[in-house]
Amino acid sequence: MTMTWGHRFRVEIFGSSHGPEVGATIHGIPPGTPIDVARIQAELDRRRPVGRRLATKRQEEDQLVVDSGVTDGRATGAPIRGHVANQDVRRASYEPLRTVPRPGHADFPARTRYGPSEDLSGGGIFSGRMTVGLVFAGTIARSLWEAKGVEFVAFTRSIGPVDAVVDEGEPVAELRRRSALNEIGTPDGAAAERMASAIEEARRAGDSVGGTIEARIVGLPVGVGEPFFDTVEGSIAQLAFAVPAVKAIEFGAGFGAARLTGSTHNDPFVLDGDRVTTRTNRAGGILGGLTVGTPVVFRVAVKPTSSIAIEQESVDLERKAPVRLKVTGRHDPCIVPRAVPVIEAVAAIALADLGLAGGFLP
Repeated sequence: MTMTWGHRFRVEIFGSSHGPEVGATIHGIPPGTPIDVARIQAELDRRRPVGRRLATKRQEEDQLVVDSGVTDGRATGAPIRGHVANQDVRRASYEPLRTVPRPGHADFPARTRYGPSEDLSGGGIFSGRMTVGLVFAGTIARSLWEAKGVEFVAFTRSIGPVDAVVDEGEPVAELRRRSALNEIGTPDGAAAERMASAIEEARRAGDSVGGTIEARIVGLPVGVGEPFFDTVEGSIAQLAFAVPAVKAIEFGAGFGAARLTGSTHNDPFVLDGDRVTTRTNRAGGILGGLTVGTPVVFRVAVKPTSSIAIEQESVDLERKAPVRLKVTGRHDPCIVPRAVPVIEAVAAIALADLGLAGGFLP
């Protein structure tokens, strides 16, 4: 199996949910690049469940250890390897599931492909725990663009039927500030309360709920990306779908574009002083796979957590017999809030790879 992505900025993730560690090795960081370990740790803290009322009770400290590639706070040019230890591991909860695939999980195709030796406790390599490596790599990727004034932000746009109201022109710093005020990670404080209620209601019912995350990247130069196979949309989408539970993605007007005419969907070009820009941003900042200079905007749909306490149908793969299954253990009733920093990270990884390849980054 392969767990590597990228050309110039290459990321290899390793570990498993209940193995000794999870992390990533990053190739392609120019020597001398500042590596802010405290900043990376802060991003890892955003995705971990400890201290979250509405998250799993798994207690992982996620303290980053940078094993190689960094000296005195700067990249050496060698691959950068970093990991966090898995400490709060409980394999016993998963032993009864070795021959019974959980609905909504990768258990069945993984057992068929890799055989009974594959460790699927906690989801194994298919677990959201693996996103630790993505956040590690993504924070470094962000720093490359942030040195050139590019800003990244993601936030919870909806939970179940509850939608946030967010202004299209809201400054990134303000979106980030307001999103940090609540556990949901949304800049709409009133909606955050209703979203929290929807998550709590699902938890009490032994069920789960999904939602959407919106990302905005502001300040990218015109022309980042490649036509056809390495487009900005294609690169971001490939990495977004590496995040467990992401089931759909749209850029700009997205699926809504299918209901528009060309005259209403096209973004008119205008002058802002001597700079060419667009009056609207229904293309999401991308044309022909290349950035336009307006904010890159995309949204991902995150499915409800698959592990639920409600009894479901499954099959015992050894006995070839139907069974009723109730999943026990510690699980998030909603993955969306903890996935917000992961979506920021994958966008940064994709854009760092394209930026290095296109000569926009050193």
